[in-house]
Amino acid sequence: MSHIHQSAVIEDGAVIDPTAKIGPYCVIESGVKIGAGSELKSHVSVAGRTTIGDNCVIYPFSSIGHAPQDLKFHGEDSEVIIGDRCTIREHVTINPGTEGGGSITRVGNDCLLMVAAHVAHDCLIGDHVILVNNATLGGHVIIEDFAIIGGLSAVHQFVRIGAHAMIGGASGVETDIIPFGSATGNRAVLAGLNLTGMKRRNFPREEIHAMRNAYKDLFTEDGTFQDRIQLVTQKYPQSSVVKQVIEFINGESKRGFCQP
Repeated sequence: MSHIHQSAVIEDGAVIDPTAKIGPYCVIESGVKIGAGSELKSHVSVAGRTTIGDNCVIYPFSSIGHAPQDLKFHGEDSEVIIGDRCTIREHVTINPGTEGGGSITRVGNDCLLMVAAHVAHDCLIGDHVILVNNATLGGHVIIEDFAIIGGLSAVHQFVRIGAHAMIGGASGVETDIIPFGSATGNRAVLAGLNLTGMKRRNFPREEIHAMRNAYKDLFTEDGTFQDRIQLVTQKYPQSSVVKQVIEFINGESKRGFCQP
């Protein structure tokens, strides 16, 4: 208990690892679980059935686990699950799931949520994801590993953003973004590939070349989109990154796909 500041309010039923640090004026409600080595700096409010993993750092005035901004929510049992080694900066808000969306909002491992980012109900965020300042996610958004959402961007509910994708700042994302895609704009359009991200993450040169060529084949004006998907599937059978994009496209989509 020496790691909990005397001004913090901890309700009975909260489970806090002995190595966690709870700073001044934090409020931790019953049902919250906080893992080993995690630190809440100060003025952090954590509510509901919220689990925070190991070695996370949460900065002042973040609000996690409070009721979602969904008029269909009527107090049903739902939760927030945050993985290990996440950094959550000032004024971030993360809402729990709803019955209509699986009742879980999940943030993966090693994520960075910068100042005033918002994660709405039923969002599923992978590992190593970055939400830059004031990036906002509508409900039921899925973001895969290593994606980056630029500052002041807004992602429409039910949109999927593929692994290693990059969303430029101040973009409105209404449709799914393919893995490795780079999108930007008031109403975002696909502007190419996140080749810089692929190089930084040490993808082999042959995979990068395959992805560039497959992108051109997918988004040419020849034939239908389904014809081009079939062509790319047959043309690049050995490329794992192209396969990842095709699997994403063939997955369930409620918003369609962002195009150049």
